[in-house]
Amino acid sequence: MLRVINRFQKIAGFDRSMALASGALTALIPLAVLSGAVFGTEAADRIISRYELAGGGAEAVRSVFSAEATHVGVGVFGTVFLAISVLSFSRTMQRLFEQTWEQKPLGVRNTRNGLWWICTLSLYTAVIGWLYVTLGGGRLGLAAALCEVPVTTAFLTWSGWILSAKRLARATLLPFAVCAAVLTAAYSVIATIYLPRLFNTYASRYGAAGAVFGMASALFGAMLILVVSAALGREVRDELVRIRQGHRPSQDEVRRQWDSIVEQTRSRWRTIRKQPPHHQSENPH
Repeated sequence: MLRVINRFQKIAGFDRSMALASGALTALIPLAVLSGAVFGTEAADRIISRYELAGGGAEAVRSVFSAEATHVGVGVFGTVFLAISVLSFSRTMQRLFEQTWEQKPLGVRNTRNGLWWICTLSLYTAVIGWLYVTLGGGRLGLAAALCEVPVTTAFLTWSGWILSAKRLARATLLPFAVCAAVLTAAYSVIATIYLPRLFNTYASRYGAAGAVFGMASALFGAMLILVVSAALGREVRDELVRIRQGHRPSQDEVRRQWDSIVEQTRSRWRTIRKQPPHHQSENPH
C-alpha cells in the first residue's frame, strides 16, 4: 500500500486526475453531440435515461447539450474542434502511462496512435452505452456493470499498449486494466444512485451550468479511479515480477517507503509555501 501511495504521489495523482477530467469534459461533450447527430439519437436523452434524471437535473442536461448542438455541427468547424479536443485528451492519457511506467515522452510524435485510440474510444463508449440500454434493467444496473468489466479490461489494456507506442506489453498493463475495470464498474453502480441527486442539486443552484458542474464532478471521480488504478497496477505488476524472480523485500523496506512518502509531501508543501501570494498589493501606501 505504501508503494502505491508513493507511486501516486510521484505522478502527481490529483493533478493528473483533474487534467484528465478537464480533457474528458471538453472532448466527450462534442463527441456525444456529434455521435448523436450521426446515429440519430440525442445525447441528452441517453444521459437522462441512463441515470434516470428528472426535474431540474434533466432540464439542465437538455439545455447544455442543446446549446452545444447549436454551436457544434457536423461541419468543418465541428470536426476540427472535435479533433483538437479529443487529441488533447488522448495526449493527457498518454502522459499518464508514460509517467506511471517511466517511459520517455513522445508528445505529438504519437499522434497517429492517438487517432487510433480516439476511434476505439468512440466504439468503446458505444458498446458500453448499448450494454446499459440492453441490460440496464433494475435500479442499479448490476448486470450491465458486470458485463462492463471484461470490455473495460480489454479496452484499457489496449489503450496503454497503443498510447505508449507499443512500448508497454499487454501483460504489463493487465493488472492496471483489471483494477480499473472493477473499480469503474463499482463507481458506475454508485453513480446511478448519486448522480441524479448531484445533478438536481447543481441545477437548482446554477441552472444549465449545473449540468456542466455535475459532469465535471463525476468525471473527476472516474479519472481519479483511473489514476489510482494505474499506480496500483504498476506496483502489483512489479511485485509479481519480484516474486517470480525470487526477490524478497528487505527488512527496512516499509521504513524507506514511508520516508519517501513523507519527503515528497514535505517537498510539495515547501513548494506551495514558496509561491508568491496572488493578491499582493504593489503599492502598500
